[in-house]
Amino acid sequence: MAESPFGPPNRWPDDDLIGVSHAVDELLTLSAYEHGVFPMPTQRGLMGWYSPLSRGILPLDRLRVTRSLRKSIDRFEIRVDTSFDAVLAGCADPRRPHGWIDDDIAAVYRGLHERGIVHSVEAWTPGNQLAGGLYGVSIGGLFAGESMFHRPDIGRDASKVALVGLVRLLRAAGGADRVLDVQWQTPHLESLGAIELPRRDYLARLKAALRLPPPVWPTPPSLERRWP
Repeated sequence: MAESPFGPPNRWPDDDLIGVSHAVDELLTLSAYEHGVFPMPTQRGLMGWYSPLSRGILPLDRLRVTRSLRKSIDRFEIRVDTSFDAVLAGCADPRRPHGWIDDDIAAVYRGLHERGIVHSVEAWTPGNQLAGGLYGVSIGGLFAGESMFHRPDIGRDASKVALVGLVRLLRAAGGADRVLDVQWQTPHLESLGAIELPRRDYLARLKAALRLPPPVWPTPPSLERRWP
């Protein structure tokens, strides 16, 4: 692995934001994830690079599936990478509060998707409508969840169902050292089983996870290739 473009962690600021840049591209973004850092715009034309002091992860054996969520699972079909652009657009919808996915960062994730590094997990209705989903970065045994969305009119719990599908896929890949990174813990993610780790512990887990092989992701084209 190449050296971190942000320098050694013991020299990082005692803050979630560890650096900024005017430029962002696929190579820099990929290297950032390999070193426990992720991008998020701070203002127009300026990209922030974050490594939270308290990092949120969702242990694969701690996902909480409530009775109501279990019922919702039966209402949707999980597909992988069949409609990445639509998932990205749903996550980037400017009407959503606290939206952060601008055109520059969307272009980077789209490029990494074309290289087989970024993936979408989607929840579809029986009527073949995309009800919700999520996308994230897959490197070795790391899946860094970036964003999720659902359509309230047809997709109550759809993003949660997509998360259940993702966890099933990662579990099927095996390996207790796999990391499902959710960046920051929120009350919503905590209710699903997310926990917090100090930055140092997260980076140690990340190092072990990157040694693992990636999951086997279904390959488009494919409304016929569905998972599970």
